[in-house]
Amino acid sequence: MIERYGWIDYFADAFQKKYARSGFIAGRVVLQQRGSYTVVTENGPVTARPTGRLLHEADDIGQPCVGDWVALLMDKKAGIGTVQAVLPRKSALVRRAIEDASRATQIIAANVDVAFIVTSLNADLNLRRIQRYLAAVRQSGAQPVVVLTKADLVDNAAEKIAEMRDQDIDCPVVAISSRSGQGLDDFLSYVRAGETCVMIGSSGVGKSTLVNTLLSEDRMVTREVRETDDQGRHTTSHRELIVLPSGGMLVDTPGIREIGLLDTEEGVAEVFDDVEELMTQCKFSNCSHISEPGCAVQGAIKDGSLTQDRWTHFVQLQLEMAEAKDKVDKTARDAERRRLAASQKNYRATKRNYRGSKD
Repeated sequence: MIERYGWIDYFADAFQKKYARSGFIAGRVVLQQRGSYTVVTENGPVTARPTGRLLHEADDIGQPCVGDWVALLMDKKAGIGTVQAVLPRKSALVRRAIEDASRATQIIAANVDVAFIVTSLNADLNLRRIQRYLAAVRQSGAQPVVVLTKADLVDNAAEKIAEMRDQDIDCPVVAISSRSGQGLDDFLSYVRAGETCVMIGSSGVGKSTLVNTLLSEDRMVTREVRETDDQGRHTTSHRELIVLPSGGMLVDTPGIREIGLLDTEEGVAEVFDDVEELMTQCKFSNCSHISEPGCAVQGAIKDGSLTQDRWTHFVQLQLEMAEAKDKVDKTARDAERRRLAASQKNYRATKRNYRGSKD
């Protein structure tokens, strides 16, 4: 069974080298809910929970997530497994945990081949947000594809699609309508048998509706978007990997309106490669790109080859990456302080016990 879920030599070799002799079995996380996972193994799906050691030793990125291949130890009597380890990943889509100040990072999906950046052709269409997603996807190692939904609900769909393709995003753009079927064949050409895809994007853009269309069943609960602001209502509350009739796999995720960048320097550099190239052409190596003579960036803005909006967005992403790094560093320092405090507390307790036993 696990072959149809993407079990390839890369994972098999890693499992054989380190875990096979310990009596573990391999499986892939297909459903992630609070405190537990559904893991598909060669004997079928099982419920599993991570070991206390894994929860304690792994950071937020090291915790199991949908798409991960894991090593399980089964309790045959109870029929429940414990996740002993996460196998090395081919790719990992990570973002800064914006909603939870106690966590530095959040992993969205692992071992993804194609990431569909889904946005609708109505009020949700936002180039800046797409560029942020693109930076994170390129850093993850997955192939980005921009999917423009609800093509049947706008009068100037062709104009908006052309405008999007004219932007410097350097990835495929597909326009679809889940209701009419427009563009679905183009979309499916990126959902290849044995490969894993993920959908990311705001709530209400039609991700769950698209999944239902691909499956020809109402697997995902959907709701109408609010008429006041055209935004959705977060109908998907968990992450799940679904096998499509084509043999490809798809991860549906809760709506993510903004994505916080983390260690995505390479991803940003790919999305803004033209800006990066201009910065190397400045007269002074320490140019701040504000008012120095011979600044290639300001020169490009003046002659129109670089828009002020694109430059502003590039600077904003650079600042956000710096802030994210500061947050990660602070989280690491706080964790080290807690570890040292606990160690000192244990030492003092041990010392008191030792003195008491001598008395």
